[in-house]
Amino acid sequence: MLRKLAIGLLITLTAVIAQAEEYKAGVNYDVIAMPVPTADKAKVEVVEAFGYLCPHCARFEPLLHSWTSKLPADVNFERVPVIFSRSWEPLARAYYASEILNDLDKTHQATFNALHKERRRFSSIDDLADYYAGLGVDKDKFIKMNQSFAVNMRMNQGASKLKGYGIQSVPTLIVNGKYRITADKAGGHAGMLKVAEYLIEQERNAQ
Repeated sequence: MLRKLAIGLLITLTAVIAQAEEYKAGVNYDVIAMPVPTADKAKVEVVEAFGYLCPHCARFEPLLHSWTSKLPADVNFERVPVIFSRSWEPLARAYYASEILNDLDKTHQATFNALHKERRRFSSIDDLADYYAGLGVDKDKFIKMNQSFAVNMRMNQGASKLKGYGIQSVPTLIVNGKYRITADKAGGHAGMLKVAEYLIEQERNAQ
């Protein structure tokens, strides 16, 4: 009995060590030199830096959505839209406006679908407002919210976070403001989530 117990503990310990060795800083993820403060110290924070115009983000979204729907209560997830050029700004504003209006369940996946499956192009906020109206979003409220103080504030806060995270590409995951995960280093989109789970557990144990 004791021998079997010892073997079981050894197997468990070997598995833990193997997992610890599997994901290494600088190899599978990057450590952020100056950690970015999180909103809730009692929870582990995961942030996705994304852009609606990014085809990789569009492919990652269904996988990410399934993953976030199963996150435990002590993990807080949020997204921050990246603005790599002027053409990305209206879509970033649309994200924040939809978030404040509690319409992301209607607009988020639909925006990816419109851009990457239907090949739609939105040249203005009015174009987006018309499209979102067809999804059940109040057009007037959406247009008003786009230019509101609340959206401007979130745009500024998002830009500050992204700078602190050192975002160079999307999609990128940030765990607790300390670790940056990209598909290149993690070995693909599924790998990003596995590395995130490893770092979440690491941060949970450190609290």
